[in-house]
Amino acid sequence: MKKKNKLSHLLEPSLRLYFIALVLFTVASAFFNIYLTIAEAAVVVMLYLYFRRSNNRRKREILKYIDNVTCNIDVATKDTMVNAPLPMVIFKPETDEVIWSNERFLALTGEREHLFDTKLSAAVPDFSSRWLMEGKNECPTEVHVGDSRFMVFGHLVRTDDKNRQSFLATTYWVDVTEFSMVREEYYAARPVAAIVQLDNYEELLKGLTDNASSALLSEINARLDEWASPVGGIFCRYTRDHYLLVFEERYLAQLQEGKFSILDSVHEVVNSKGIPASISIGIGKDADTFEELFQFANLSIDMALSRGGDQAVVKNKFTFEFYGGRSKELEKRTKVKSRVMANALSELVGSASHVFIMGHKYPDLDCIGAAAGVMSVCRKRGVPAHIIRESGQNPASGMVEKLSALPEYKEAFITAQDALILADANCLLVVVDTNRPEQVSAEELLLSCNKVAVIDHHRRAATYIANAALNFHEPYASSASELVTELLQYIMEPADLLRTEAEALLAGIVLDTKQFTMRTGGRTFEAAAFLRRSGADTWDVKKLFQNDLEGTIARYDIIQNARMYRNDIAIARVDHTVGRVTAAQAADELLNIAGIDASFVLFPDGDRVIISARSMGDTNVQVVLEKLGGGGNGATAGAQVPGTVDEVTKNLLRAIDQYFEDE
Repeated sequence: MKKKNKLSHLLEPSLRLYFIALVLFTVASAFFNIYLTIAEAAVVVMLYLYFRRSNNRRKREILKYIDNVTCNIDVATKDTMVNAPLPMVIFKPETDEVIWSNERFLALTGEREHLFDTKLSAAVPDFSSRWLMEGKNECPTEVHVGDSRFMVFGHLVRTDDKNRQSFLATTYWVDVTEFSMVREEYYAARPVAAIVQLDNYEELLKGLTDNASSALLSEINARLDEWASPVGGIFCRYTRDHYLLVFEERYLAQLQEGKFSILDSVHEVVNSKGIPASISIGIGKDADTFEELFQFANLSIDMALSRGGDQAVVKNKFTFEFYGGRSKELEKRTKVKSRVMANALSELVGSASHVFIMGHKYPDLDCIGAAAGVMSVCRKRGVPAHIIRESGQNPASGMVEKLSALPEYKEAFITAQDALILADANCLLVVVDTNRPEQVSAEELLLSCNKVAVIDHHRRAATYIANAALNFHEPYASSASELVTELLQYIMEPADLLRTEAEALLAGIVLDTKQFTMRTGGRTFEAAAFLRRSGADTWDVKKLFQNDLEGTIARYDIIQNARMYRNDIAIARVDHTVGRVTAAQAADELLNIAGIDASFVLFPDGDRVIISARSMGDTNVQVVLEKLGGGGNGATAGAQVPGTVDEVTKNLLRAIDQYFEDE
């Protein structure tokens, strides 16, 4: 009633001032003519009575109209909620306690009698109200109720419950079952392209008779046909060692769940010399056109081969997924490719106005050795060149000082900022010992240069330097220094290489092969022989690996903290910061202990944990650390993981367990 009185008062015409003025005129006229005063007073009284009567009538009509509209709104509101075409429910989001629901919501839950005695999450287990508390008006996911699917919309209202502020949530449920099924069928029916490559075709058939070759290929083809037949796609061979499989995306999940068992099945095919067959699979999906689909498939097969082959890689619009890849890489580089790459690098350097050489962050001897080798190519072609130097101490600081003392390397080492000033549109950037853009010393320089060449031996990760003018990427090589040395043999004579440069390259090979004991092939010794002819002194190289007494004590302190896991894996964790070189040497030293196949060393470095991993070969540490964001190769890998040592250790153990469970 108070609200109605206020409203009627607001609607009442403000004529009080007019009547006051009339009364004043009437009183004033009394001094001149009494009869005129009486007549004016009578008119004023009549006007006032008429005004009061008409005003009361108008007020009653307005209040009647307001009452009628308000009543109709209340009735319409109640009728809309009860008979709404959409299921509705009102509940308390803090407790999931149901306050009210209409008949349509009761019908879809099947809880007609007991819904108000239970919680909403009990009636619809797939539903969560967190999105309402986060201020959203639409549930981010579809809600399943039986065989139906719903999009849920809603809003919150603040209420006062016993002087305590709480919320009421009103939700509206839209049935999207048919739309959802059509969408799922669309995604399931999208085409997927897979390229299958026989990795070691030449090695398998070398020296075999035509009959033996045909029998071997027939056995491989039979296993591939058996693997491809359940997906109901198109499977054919389009070159001697390449196959194409096109199928619907609905079948991709079962291939992934089977971990692409065809990889192991093909291994069972062995030629007369005991060499098992090996395949790589590159799969493209989630593409808008067939052209893009096959582009994804080709990128995937390139990724698989760059990671050593014998694995499957799935590429969508955003990322790569990896399966397999646990076997050892086989050396299968050809001198033809090395000669072609050497000529291409020489031409790129010769046509550049300036060459910048850059490795990975916290460079080691392999990184600096490879950079020195590229520097010698630039000197041979007469092109000015600089090596990007990282501030602070690193494992290669000693070699950098030796190179800096040479007249040919006067002012050769510069900072990334100086390089950006010198860079122009025709400069060339050579990246060595890494293929990941986030790991280079100066990512801004990488983005600034139009022409980039990459020389690396690490297995390619999901992120890599794309669109390089030259990409000499061989995961079968022992080191980046070995690859650069192989290129130098086709560009210059041994006498053209400075002795210190040769020692830097040899030190890089010695570092990554662990004194020629791991990941060493025939090409590795050929490269070392070339460097020896170029004047490299093995004794001076050995001095580069000497440690001081403090470092040696720290290394053995790490080894003392080692604990065995899964019988043959050593995990050493320390709670204080140590040198990265010391940690890496401790990981190497652990492999000298009988019964240890792989080692992991963890230590804190600020708000992150550094992991150094080594393997004798049976355990692929690169695959393990890839799950933590790291990389490397099967025998040597590392990672920098945010968190504490305890947290990272738990994640590492989970990654190791998952690695062996996936075998």
